[in-house]
Amino acid sequence: MKETITISTEYITLGQFLKLADVIQSGGMAKWFLSEHEVYINQELDQRRGRKLRDGDEVKIPDVGSYVVKSQD
Repeated sequence: MKETITISTEYITLGQFLKLADVIQSGGMAKWFLSEHEVYINQELDQRRGRKLRDGDEVKIPDVGSYVVKSQD
């Protein structure tokens, strides 16, 4: 089951997303986390913590969870 992560801005970076989704405890952990784990955005492997995630984007982290980004309307 996918967990919905709601954002109030046009986009969120992957690093900010990881913190918002409670995958990491602080933004400083994002670089380490991305170097140690595979992260798929819309079924495509992406390790850039600055990657912009927008409404409808799907994030899958094997052994952690699946998420969908939703804009606050």
